[in-house]
Amino acid sequence: MSYQTSPGFNSFGIGLTPTPMVKRLLIANAVVFALQLVLSDFMFDWFAFQPRQIVFRPWGPFTYMFLHGDLMHLFGNMLFLFFFGPPLEARWGEREFLRFYVVCGLGGVALSFLFMPASIVGASAAVYGVMLAFAMNWPNAPIYVFGIFPVLAKYLVAFFGIVALLGATGSAQGGSGVAHFAHLGGLVAGWLYLKADFRTGKVLEGVQRAARRKRRLAIVPGEEKEEEHATASRGRGREKLRENEALYDQVDAVLDKISAEGMSSLTQAELRLLDEVSKKHRTN
Repeated sequence: MSYQTSPGFNSFGIGLTPTPMVKRLLIANAVVFALQLVLSDFMFDWFAFQPRQIVFRPWGPFTYMFLHGDLMHLFGNMLFLFFFGPPLEARWGEREFLRFYVVCGLGGVALSFLFMPASIVGASAAVYGVMLAFAMNWPNAPIYVFGIFPVLAKYLVAFFGIVALLGATGSAQGGSGVAHFAHLGGLVAGWLYLKADFRTGKVLEGVQRAARRKRRLAIVPGEEKEEEHATASRGRGREKLRENEALYDQVDAVLDKISAEGMSSLTQAELRLLDEVSKKHRTN
Protein backbone atom coordinates (compact mmCIF):
# COMPACT_ATOMS: atom_id res chain seq x y z
CA MET A 1 0.00 0.00 0.00
CA SER A 2 1.25 3.47 -0.85
CA TYR A 3 -0.15 6.84 -1.77
CA GLN A 4 0.87 9.56 -4.15
CA THR A 5 0.60 13.27 -4.69
CA SER A 6 -2.75 15.02 -4.99
CA PRO A 7 -3.66 18.72 -4.69
CA GLY A 8 -2.82 20.00 -1.21
CA PHE A 9 -1.18 16.72 -0.26
CA ASN A 10 2.49 15.91 -0.01
CA SER A 11 3.92 12.83 -1.64
CA PHE A 12 4.52 9.90 0.68
CA GLY A 13 5.32 6.31 -0.01
CA ILE A 14 6.95 3.08 1.10
CA GLY A 15 10.14 4.85 2.18
CA LEU A 16 8.25 7.20 4.53
CA THR A 17 10.01 7.82 7.83
CA PRO A 18 7.49 7.78 10.70
CA THR A 19 7.01 10.98 12.68
CA PRO A 20 8.05 10.97 16.38
CA MET A 21 4.72 10.03 18.00
CA VAL A 22 3.90 7.45 15.33
CA LYS A 23 7.33 5.93 15.86
CA ARG A 24 6.76 5.72 19.63
CA LEU A 25 3.39 4.05 19.12
CA LEU A 26 4.89 1.53 16.69
CA ILE A 27 7.67 0.68 19.14
CA ALA A 28 5.30 0.49 22.13
CA ASN A 29 2.97 -1.91 20.32
CA ALA A 30 5.89 -4.08 19.21
CA VAL A 31 7.36 -4.21 22.73
CA VAL A 32 4.00 -5.10 24.28
CA PHE A 33 3.48 -7.86 21.71
CA ALA A 34 6.91 -9.28 22.59
CA LEU A 35 5.83 -9.33 26.25
CA GLN A 36 2.62 -11.09 25.22
CA LEU A 37 4.67 -13.92 23.72
CA VAL A 38 6.27 -14.50 27.11
CA LEU A 39 3.45 -13.52 29.48
CA SER A 40 0.37 -14.16 27.39
CA ASP A 41 -2.21 -15.00 30.07
CA PHE A 42 -0.95 -12.36 32.46
CA MET A 43 -0.96 -9.59 29.82
CA PHE A 44 -4.48 -10.35 28.60
CA ASP A 45 -5.86 -10.79 32.10
CA TRP A 46 -4.49 -7.50 33.40
CA PHE A 47 -4.37 -5.19 30.38
CA ALA A 48 -7.17 -6.19 27.98
CA PHE A 49 -10.47 -4.32 28.21
CA GLN A 50 -12.83 -6.58 30.16
CA PRO A 51 -16.27 -5.10 30.91
CA ARG A 52 -16.75 -7.30 33.97
CA GLN A 53 -13.41 -6.22 35.41
CA ILE A 54 -13.69 -2.48 34.67
CA VAL A 55 -13.90 -1.63 38.40
CA PHE A 56 -10.80 -3.68 39.22
CA ARG A 57 -8.91 -2.93 35.95
CA PRO A 58 -9.80 0.75 35.30
CA TRP A 59 -6.76 1.11 33.03
CA GLY A 60 -8.17 -1.44 30.57
CA PRO A 61 -9.82 1.13 28.23
CA PHE A 62 -6.35 2.59 27.61
CA THR A 63 -4.03 -0.41 27.75
CA TYR A 64 -6.17 -2.63 25.49
CA MET A 65 -4.98 -0.53 22.52
CA PHE A 66 -1.48 -1.98 22.85
CA LEU A 67 -2.45 -5.66 22.98
CA HIS A 68 -3.08 -7.76 19.86
CA GLY A 69 -4.53 -11.18 19.22
CA ASP A 70 -1.75 -12.39 16.92
CA LEU A 71 1.06 -11.20 14.66
CA MET A 72 -1.23 -10.46 11.69
CA HIS A 73 -3.52 -8.39 13.91
CA LEU A 74 -0.51 -6.34 15.04
CA PHE A 75 0.97 -6.07 11.55
CA GLY A 76 -2.27 -4.84 9.95
CA ASN A 77 -2.86 -2.12 12.54
CA MET A 78 0.73 -0.92 12.54
CA LEU A 79 0.84 -0.87 8.74
CA PHE A 80 -2.17 1.47 8.58
CA LEU A 81 -0.77 3.60 11.39
CA PHE A 82 2.58 3.82 9.58
CA PHE A 83 0.99 5.09 6.36
CA PHE A 84 -1.87 7.27 7.58
CA GLY A 85 -0.47 8.63 10.85
CA PRO A 86 2.59 10.71 9.86
CA PRO A 87 0.79 13.24 7.62
CA LEU A 88 -1.69 13.96 10.42
CA GLU A 89 1.00 14.29 13.06
CA ALA A 90 2.98 16.60 10.78
CA ARG A 91 -0.11 18.81 10.43
CA TRP A 92 -1.37 18.69 14.03
CA GLY A 93 1.73 18.14 16.16
CA GLU A 94 2.62 15.24 18.48
CA ARG A 95 0.31 16.04 21.40
CA GLU A 96 -2.78 16.67 19.32
CA PHE A 97 -2.18 13.53 17.27
CA LEU A 98 -1.81 11.40 20.42
CA ARG A 99 -4.93 12.97 21.95
CA PHE A 100 -6.95 12.14 18.85
CA TYR A 101 -5.54 8.60 18.74
CA VAL A 102 -6.54 7.95 22.36
CA VAL A 103 -10.00 9.51 21.92
CA CYS A 104 -10.71 7.19 18.99
CA GLY A 105 -9.48 4.21 21.00
CA LEU A 106 -11.80 5.14 23.86
CA GLY A 107 -14.65 5.53 21.37
CA GLY A 108 -14.08 1.93 20.35
CA VAL A 109 -14.36 0.83 23.97
CA ALA A 110 -17.52 2.88 24.53
CA LEU A 111 -19.47 1.55 21.53
CA SER A 112 -18.33 -2.00 22.15
CA PHE A 113 -19.34 -1.77 25.81
CA LEU A 114 -22.77 -0.34 24.98
CA PHE A 115 -23.80 -2.78 22.27
CA MET A 116 -21.73 -5.92 22.77
CA PRO A 117 -19.85 -5.96 26.08
CA ALA A 118 -17.01 -8.38 25.53
CA SER A 119 -13.26 -8.41 26.11
CA ILE A 120 -11.39 -6.61 23.33
CA VAL A 121 -7.77 -5.93 22.41
CA GLY A 122 -6.06 -4.08 19.60
CA ALA A 123 -5.29 -0.63 18.22
CA SER A 124 -7.93 -0.97 15.49
CA ALA A 125 -10.37 1.61 16.89
CA ALA A 126 -7.63 4.22 17.18
CA VAL A 127 -6.25 3.36 13.74
CA TYR A 128 -9.71 3.52 12.14
CA GLY A 129 -10.04 7.03 13.56
CA VAL A 130 -6.66 7.97 12.10
CA MET A 131 -7.71 6.67 8.68
CA LEU A 132 -10.92 8.69 8.87
CA ALA A 133 -9.01 11.86 9.77
CA PHE A 134 -6.63 11.26 6.87
CA ALA A 135 -9.55 10.90 4.46
CA MET A 136 -11.19 14.05 5.81
CA ASN A 137 -7.98 16.03 5.30
CA TRP A 138 -6.94 14.50 1.96
CA PRO A 139 -10.11 12.90 0.53
CA ASN A 140 -8.76 12.63 -3.02
CA ALA A 141 -5.34 11.21 -2.18
CA PRO A 142 -4.95 8.02 -4.27
CA ILE A 143 -4.20 4.99 -2.11
CA TYR A 144 -2.51 2.18 -4.04
CA VAL A 145 -3.80 -1.06 -2.54
CA PHE A 146 -1.13 -3.75 -2.85
CA GLY A 147 0.84 -1.06 -4.69
CA ILE A 148 -1.32 -1.63 -7.81
CA PHE A 149 -4.97 -0.62 -7.47
CA PRO A 150 -5.59 3.14 -6.95
CA VAL A 151 -8.47 4.01 -4.62
CA LEU A 152 -9.24 7.52 -3.36
CA ALA A 153 -8.83 7.84 0.40
CA LYS A 154 -12.46 8.84 0.94
CA TYR A 155 -13.72 5.72 -0.84
CA LEU A 156 -11.30 3.40 0.91
CA VAL A 157 -12.31 4.66 4.36
CA ALA A 158 -15.99 4.55 3.38
CA PHE A 159 -15.49 0.90 2.44
CA PHE A 160 -13.92 0.12 5.82
CA GLY A 161 -16.78 1.96 7.53
CA ILE A 162 -19.40 -0.08 5.69
CA VAL A 163 -17.57 -3.31 6.52
CA ALA A 164 -17.45 -2.29 10.20
CA LEU A 165 -21.15 -1.45 10.20
CA LEU A 166 -22.17 -4.69 8.51
CA GLY A 167 -19.78 -6.65 10.71
CA ALA A 168 -21.19 -5.03 13.85
CA THR A 169 -24.70 -6.04 12.79
CA GLY A 170 -23.54 -9.60 12.21
CA SER A 171 -21.69 -9.65 15.53
CA ALA A 172 -24.80 -8.54 17.38
CA GLN A 173 -26.66 -11.48 15.87
CA GLY A 174 -24.15 -14.25 16.13
CA GLY A 175 -20.60 -13.19 16.86
CA SER A 176 -17.55 -13.29 14.63
CA GLY A 177 -14.55 -12.92 16.92
CA VAL A 178 -13.76 -9.51 15.39
CA ALA A 179 -14.45 -6.36 17.42
CA HIS A 180 -16.52 -4.63 14.72
CA PHE A 181 -18.22 -2.39 17.27
CA ALA A 182 -14.80 -1.18 18.40
CA HIS A 183 -13.87 -0.37 14.78
CA LEU A 184 -17.14 1.48 14.30
CA GLY A 185 -16.67 3.27 17.62
CA GLY A 186 -13.27 4.54 16.53
CA LEU A 187 -14.79 5.98 13.36
CA VAL A 188 -17.70 7.59 15.21
CA ALA A 189 -15.48 9.08 17.92
CA GLY A 190 -13.04 10.43 15.33
CA TRP A 191 -15.82 11.99 13.27
CA LEU A 192 -17.46 13.64 16.30
CA TYR A 193 -14.11 14.91 17.57
CA LEU A 194 -13.20 16.50 14.24
CA LYS A 195 -16.65 17.94 13.59
CA ALA A 196 -16.76 19.48 17.07
CA ASP A 197 -13.35 21.09 16.40
CA PHE A 198 -11.84 20.06 19.72
CA ARG A 199 -8.38 20.28 18.16
CA THR A 200 -5.98 22.83 19.57
CA GLY A 201 -5.22 23.90 16.02
CA LYS A 202 -8.73 25.31 15.67
CA VAL A 203 -8.30 27.30 18.88
CA LEU A 204 -5.03 28.67 17.55
CA GLU A 205 -6.70 29.65 14.29
CA GLY A 206 -9.26 31.62 16.30
CA VAL A 207 -6.49 33.39 18.15
CA GLN A 208 -4.75 34.17 14.88
CA ARG A 209 -7.94 35.57 13.36
CA ALA A 210 -8.43 37.74 16.44
CA ALA A 211 -4.85 38.98 16.12
CA ARG A 212 -5.38 39.96 12.50
CA ARG A 213 -8.65 41.68 13.29
CA LYS A 214 -7.07 43.69 16.09
CA ARG A 215 -4.17 44.60 13.85
CA ARG A 216 -6.56 45.89 11.18
CA LEU A 217 -8.12 48.17 13.77
CA ALA A 218 -4.69 49.66 14.30
CA ILE A 219 -3.89 50.27 10.63
CA VAL A 220 -7.24 51.01 8.90
CA PRO A 221 -8.04 54.72 9.44
CA GLY A 222 -11.83 54.42 9.58
CA GLU A 223 -11.77 51.48 12.01
CA GLU A 224 -9.06 53.12 14.10
CA LYS A 225 -11.33 56.11 14.73
CA GLU A 226 -14.16 53.85 15.80
CA GLU A 227 -11.94 51.97 18.17
CA GLU A 228 -10.52 55.16 19.69
CA HIS A 229 -14.05 56.49 20.06
CA ALA A 230 -14.82 53.66 22.47
CA THR A 231 -11.93 54.57 24.80
CA ALA A 232 -11.90 57.32 27.40
CA SER A 233 -9.37 59.35 25.45
CA ARG A 234 -7.75 59.37 22.02
CA GLY A 235 -4.25 59.03 23.51
CA ARG A 236 -5.13 56.04 25.68
CA GLY A 237 -6.85 54.43 22.69
CA ARG A 238 -3.75 54.71 20.54
CA GLU A 239 -1.56 53.36 23.33
CA LYS A 240 -3.86 50.37 23.75
CA LEU A 241 -3.76 49.68 20.04
CA ARG A 242 0.05 49.76 20.03
CA GLU A 243 0.15 47.34 22.97
CA ASN A 244 -2.26 44.99 21.20
CA GLU A 245 -0.22 45.15 18.01
CA ALA A 246 2.95 44.20 19.91
CA LEU A 247 1.09 41.39 21.70
CA TYR A 248 -0.24 39.89 18.47
CA ASP A 249 3.18 40.16 16.87
CA GLN A 250 4.34 37.80 19.62
CA VAL A 251 1.36 35.51 18.96
CA ASP A 252 2.20 35.40 15.25
CA ALA A 253 5.76 34.35 16.09
CA VAL A 254 4.47 31.55 18.34
CA LEU A 255 2.02 30.36 15.65
CA ASP A 256 4.82 30.28 13.10
CA LYS A 257 6.83 28.15 15.52
CA ILE A 258 3.91 25.73 15.93
CA SER A 259 3.57 25.41 12.15
CA ALA A 260 7.26 24.60 11.84
CA GLU A 261 7.87 22.43 14.92
CA GLY A 262 4.49 21.48 16.44
CA MET A 263 2.84 22.26 19.79
CA SER A 264 5.39 20.22 21.74
CA SER A 265 8.13 22.73 20.90
CA LEU A 266 6.51 25.58 22.86
CA THR A 267 7.95 26.86 26.12
CA GLN A 268 5.81 27.44 29.21
CA ALA A 269 5.92 31.20 28.59
CA GLU A 270 4.66 30.74 25.01
CA LEU A 271 1.84 28.45 26.17
CA ARG A 272 0.83 31.06 28.78
CA LEU A 273 0.82 33.75 26.10
CA LEU A 274 -1.56 31.75 23.89
CA ASP A 275 -3.78 30.98 26.86
CA GLU A 276 -3.98 34.65 27.87
CA VAL A 277 -4.79 35.82 24.35
CA SER A 278 -7.39 33.06 23.92
CA LYS A 279 -9.10 34.05 27.19
CA LYS A 280 -9.03 37.72 26.20
CA HIS A 281 -10.57 36.87 22.82
CA ARG A 282 -13.39 34.89 24.47
CA THR A 283 -14.04 37.70 26.96
CA ASN A 284 -14.28 40.28 24.17
